[in-house]
Amino acid sequence: MQDIKIKIDNFNFYYDGVKALKNVYMDIRKNQVSGIIGPSGCGKSTFLRSLNRMNDVILGSKAEGKILIDGKNIYEPDVDVVDIRRRVGMVFQKSNPFPKSIFDNVAYGLKINGIKDRGYIAQKVEKSLKDAALWNEVKDRLNQNAFELSGGQQQRLCIARALAVEPEILLMDEPASALDPTATLKIEELIQELKKKYTIVIVTHNMQQAARISDFTAFFMLGELIEYGETSKMFTKPSKKITEDYITGRFG
Repeated sequence: MQDIKIKIDNFNFYYDGVKALKNVYMDIRKNQVSGIIGPSGCGKSTFLRSLNRMNDVILGSKAEGKILIDGKNIYEPDVDVVDIRRRVGMVFQKSNPFPKSIFDNVAYGLKINGIKDRGYIAQKVEKSLKDAALWNEVKDRLNQNAFELSGGQQQRLCIARALAVEPEILLMDEPASALDPTATLKIEELIQELKKKYTIVIVTHNMQQAARISDFTAFFMLGELIEYGETSKMFTKPSKKITEDYITGRFG
């Protein structure tokens, strides 16, 4: 299928010999939001970090099986991991701006990739802040320290930083869990806008949020993918009883 951006093929992941993900098969479609739900410790974040090989940095970790992006297995030995992480950006649960100016936060990835043209950098910073729905709030104070922004603004700044290096895929690990309802709504509206340009995979513990923003939802339990499908169907008529129990709050 042409619209498959990421194909997960019998993927397993281990920490120190303990299997954290078990035989995962999944097709993630281009320009869609795929939500990952499940109880704590079920493998959601491990799965998300497998998509840009962020887990590689953990000692004793091991991957088996394939994750293909545009048909190329990112776990092949000849793959450039730095390039994978440029193509697959990541936004974390807790906003983590650098102790630098707003401008330098967004420009950071461009500069470490060797870009020196100041005009180009300024243009990319503006575009990324606009794409992250933050430009109008910060355009007159780009030299201010990023820590002076509110929590919601800091999270959108981290999204802008991820967008600056032009990824194709955006991974989000509970990006709104530390935010108030107003800031959360802004992030959710932003995600809906961003999917026009990016493929988005988001981990959320919030059922209502998953129902609101995801086109497809994957339910994980104890490292296994229990069910994956269109969100509207999953939340109204799940195939498995265990999925229904989780979604309706009977456990987890």
